[in-house]
Amino acid sequence: MEKRITDFIKKHHVLTLATTCEGSPWVANCFYAYMEESNLLVFTSDRTTKHIKDLEQGNTVAASIVLETSVVGKIQGIQLRGKLTEPSPEMQKSARLAYLKRFPFAALMETTLWVLEPEYVKMTDNRLGFGKKLIWEKA
Repeated sequence: MEKRITDFIKKHHVLTLATTCEGSPWVANCFYAYMEESNLLVFTSDRTTKHIKDLEQGNTVAASIVLETSVVGKIQGIQLRGKLTEPSPEMQKSARLAYLKRFPFAALMETTLWVLEPEYVKMTDNRLGFGKKLIWEKA
């Protein structure tokens, strides 16, 4: 994935997750940590939340990460599509460590880890020119 995209993902910490169930869309804001070596976004959420229950209908989700700014020339943001799953047993420890490194307070929480594996990423970066898009797609 292009460095400008990964740098942006690493710099931020909240993603807006979009799910759907029986044609009814839903969004949720989630604190995340980025595992660059495996290209995964890790977050926590209880199994009882609507966005996690929506996974019963399928695990393809969309998400966005944005920079809040009122200056048009500085607008940056990411839209992505990918698969949302629980980390595999082999990945559980590294995902937990990545999340706790970024959000140490989460050690006090009883919750479930989830990983979002991007399949398609579009970054808008107006610093490169108005409406400039950077695209990455999983091979």
